[in-house]
Amino acid sequence: QVQLVESGGGLVQAGGSLSLSCAASGRTFRSAGMGWFRQAPGKEREFVAAGRTRYGVTYYADFVEGRFTISRDNAKNTVYLQMNNLKTEDTGVYYCAAEGSWDVTAIPRAADFGSWGQGTQVTVSS
Repeated sequence: QVQLVESGGGLVQAGGSLSLSCAASGRTFRSAGMGWFRQAPGKEREFVAAGRTRYGVTYYADFVEGRFTISRDNAKNTVYLQMNNLKTEDTGVYYCAAEGSWDVTAIPRAADFGSWGQGTQVTVSS
């Protein structure tokens, strides 16, 4: 099983930036997909971004609107989420997910991932 540890969350003003990191250890597969989801208070967990290194493709939720970038360093078994121009509605707990496998033509779902981190809080103030 893959162990995931997120870091980089915090409090930022609207319009600011944060960079999240997710370090993977244990059984890791470089060809497997990794991604980020988030959950706001009182809402369901939702997809944010994901990547499939094997196919060289990335996926983003519509609300990202070009503000976030997912990247991956296979040598470090780490995936990143750079978030710029943050909005108050981006507030929530951000979860890293690994061991993902899904139809490359589709947007991944939470059920497509086998391992999850504990989450890191992102709070965007107005």
